[in-house]
Amino acid sequence: MSNARPTNQWWQWQGHARQARSFCVIGVGRFGSAVCRELVFHGAEVLALDQNQRAMDELLKLEPSIESRLLDCTDEEALRAAGALDVDTVVVAISEPIEASITATLIAKDAEGSRVQQVISRATSDLHEKMLLRVGADRVVFPSKMQGTRLGLELMRPNLLERLRLDERNSIEEIKVPASFAGRSLRDLNLRKHFSVSVLAAGPANQLKVNPPATQILQEGELLVVMGSSKDLEELSNQ
Repeated sequence: MSNARPTNQWWQWQGHARQARSFCVIGVGRFGSAVCRELVFHGAEVLALDQNQRAMDELLKLEPSIESRLLDCTDEEALRAAGALDVDTVVVAISEPIEASITATLIAKDAEGSRVQQVISRATSDLHEKMLLRVGADRVVFPSKMQGTRLGLELMRPNLLERLRLDERNSIEEIKVPASFAGRSLRDLNLRKHFSVSVLAAGPANQLKVNPPATQILQEGELLVVMGSSKDLEELSNQ
């Protein structure tokens, strides 16, 4: 066990209130550790849980700042004491044994006093998926379809729909029009000046207009396809 803090206080820093978006990742194998690293990369506070010391040590070598606990994820009281039921989102990244992932999902969703708003669980088969959904998982992912890095990115940037990396620094992204942009024209927003990104297309999902005019008015629920550096695109998506 490492980086220990007072029970149920891991999300509090310097007396500040609980973070608006907090995460717990149960199981830090290849998939779970990728989720953890991506969340930390984007500035999230992450609680990592596993009962395997070697897996935890490997994660902490890469991300020593991650809060971690060694425990049995099927033990409700252990999860409660670790603070796992006080976060906004729990990612159940373990897949085997199946009973453990189902139990962890059920505890996160239904334990008395749980403050968890969203549980995302990893499945290995269609039957496993059905069982996870039946016990309350809000979303089920398959590692073959979605890698941990991608999931971590989606959790931190819910407006992001698609991403095409051009190189280590630049990407093209499709995002939902932020509510603060609704009813405003591209000229008024001037995204190139304020965010250093270029607008490639904009409009409804099935009627995107490539190279849209500056007079185009954006509406909530529409899409923006923009190009720029990862840092600038992240700042834009957080509007």
